Amino acid sequence: MNNKAMIIGAIDAGKTTLINELVGNDAKAAKTQTLQYHQWIVDTPGEYTENPLFYKNIMATSFQMTHVIYVQDATTIKNIFPPGFASGIPKLSIGVVTKADAEDANIERSIEQLKKVMIRGPIVVTSAVHKRGIDYIKPLVNCRTYEEMKQFVEQTDDAYLIYLDK
Repeated sequence: MNNKAMIIGAIDAGKTTLINELVGNDAKAAKTQTLQYHQWIVDTPGEYTENPLFYKNIMATSFQMTHVIYVQDATTIKNIFPPGFASGIPKLSIGVVTKADAEDANIERSIEQLKKVMIRGPIVVTSAVHKRGIDYIKPLVNCRTYEEMKQFVEQTDDAYLIYLDK
């Protein structure tokens, strides 16, 4: 696969756990301190999105990527992405809601938060515990256009995989 994705989101949003599931790593997730390259996906520290001083790191890393995955934790009301944030990064966007299996998860709120960040693209609701939604992410990263991603979503009959097209 030539396509590569960068995953960004808040501290403790579940980025590293998600990546471990995606690449088949059984290691326990630990705090990401620097960029971590794993096969076709790059893990970023949560500070990169929580502190605007680090936005330049997101931009520099995105030059090597074809996709950016925006992660929203379903257990928090905190949204660290400014409205329209994805429009400033000229890469294919994928939204991912993490921790959907948690007792206090609010999936609908998380989807609405991602809709404010992204102009278009798929949104995947995931659970690392129940392995839900994880299998959709790599095929979406394999897509080379928004149209391909839209077709993938439309062919998949799952309410936790939606396509945003404003």
